[in-house]
Amino acid sequence: MTRREIAIENFKKGYNCSQALVKTFMDMIPADEKTMMSLASSFGGGMGRLREVCGSVTGMFMVAGILYGYDGPETGDVKADHYAGIQELAHKFEEEHGSIICREMLGLSVKHDVSTPEARTEEYYKKRPCAEIVGDAAELLEQYIKEHPVKN
Repeated sequence: MTRREIAIENFKKGYNCSQALVKTFMDMIPADEKTMMSLASSFGGGMGRLREVCGSVTGMFMVAGILYGYDGPETGDVKADHYAGIQELAHKFEEEHGSIICREMLGLSVKHDVSTPEARTEEYYKKRPCAEIVGDAAELLEQYIKEHPVKN
């Protein structure tokens, strides 16, 4: 299976968008899955269903942070280089989807601060592009990793 297919499958199993993306790259993450799934759980639905930055995008950023990030009070080139990579991912995602904001991609006119997630029914998947968006994000991150090999 491709990472795109794995990400879509993860989402359809019930993981939120951020978790589905992170879980797709667990083979590259030097942390336990339970911790990573707990960390990513807050970012589904555009950050706790606030419909802000898409959970797939925050998932990409979490994986990129683990693979390319820094772990100290960095300044200068180290921080700038990392942020440049994050911005590259964001811009590529935005080019493909027109936004990195959940509510804009879903065509919602206002924020919906409803904490209860919708049931994952067949109707849900018909009206929401989320599974495909998660797949697109996985594909984008996979390509980024190929173009920017991880240094250990």
